[in-house]
Amino acid sequence: MSLTDRWSSELRELRNQGRYRSLRAPAGIDFTSNDYLGYGKRFTNDSSLPISGMASRLLRGHHAIWDEVESALATWHGAEAALMMSSGYAANEGLLATVIEPGDWVATDELNHACILDGLRLVRPRKFAFRHNDLNHLEDGLRAEVERNRDDRERFVVTESLFSMDGDRPDLLAMVELSEKYGAHLVVDEAHATGCYGEFGSGCIDAAGLRHRVLATVHTGGKALGVHGAYIVGSHLLKEWLVNRCRHLIFTTALPPLIGSWWLAMLARVRVDSENRAMLHANNAYFRKRLADSGVQATGTEFVVPVILGDDESAAAVASQLQTRGFDVRAIRPPTVPAGTARLRISIHANHTPAEIDELATALREAVTP
Repeated sequence: MSLTDRWSSELRELRNQGRYRSLRAPAGIDFTSNDYLGYGKRFTNDSSLPISGMASRLLRGHHAIWDEVESALATWHGAEAALMMSSGYAANEGLLATVIEPGDWVATDELNHACILDGLRLVRPRKFAFRHNDLNHLEDGLRAEVERNRDDRERFVVTESLFSMDGDRPDLLAMVELSEKYGAHLVVDEAHATGCYGEFGSGCIDAAGLRHRVLATVHTGGKALGVHGAYIVGSHLLKEWLVNRCRHLIFTTALPPLIGSWWLAMLARVRVDSENRAMLHANNAYFRKRLADSGVQATGTEFVVPVILGDDESAAAVASQLQTRGFDVRAIRPPTVPAGTARLRISIHANHTPAEIDELATALREAVTP
């Protein structure tokens, strides 16, 4: 039974049982939500939208504005559907814990984010952790799994499009091709890429023209987009499945409808903001060149710039020196990163000036040079 058949069959059974769930906007006098003191129906001075979700999306927490937001997001990505979630952590954990079942097989990059690992822990599938961005090792795992003749179970590959502690990206086209070759479904976390890649900023998968060759992508609003919440992009069937089975959606209070208006305003801006995207990547290239010219080694290639210092004490000491000079740079230490790889994690922004970048590069060189 294919993954599509697995979901379709259970959804049909839910309909037969009268237990099928769907999202619908509130109607009638509210005897459903958790707005016990009536505060949630307050409005801001400039909006007629409530400032609280007041209930889960299946219990009066859904609002018509989320239909509008999800439709706009799906259009942005050239996808069938999108589903809003409360946070990126909940989106990743909830997605994986809902689409993967015990007995399925999952290949996961060894440096995937904690929310991905936690989602897999909830399901306890057969798991293969492949070396970071190592496609040969990934193929070894896929080939071995296929040779075991476990065609009765589904196979998945999970990665990030931009790794937030290493500043690097996988070869997504090659991962798609490997996944298709061995009958696996690819899930990509685009948390740190959303807004920053592609003609309209919708992320690395869309920029590579791979939208319809992946099972799902996960996107957050609280990073480059500057708005609260997150969402999952995929097929209509995937969305239907999540609405009926994802505990992270069903059992949590909906985002406030007021935030939906912020999402619409943000989408109107980010789609046309090619200037800021270009400046972001130009600033990254300039900063990395300044570091290289001064003998400071940075790993990765993207606008998250890790400077690995090794031991915890060195990383903390250099971060403290930079903070004293007016730069908010933090040390990242185990267990967030592997032992012996404590580092500075420097985030380059589109609105950093050349002077600010020059000053940071100089301060960093002086802090790490004996």
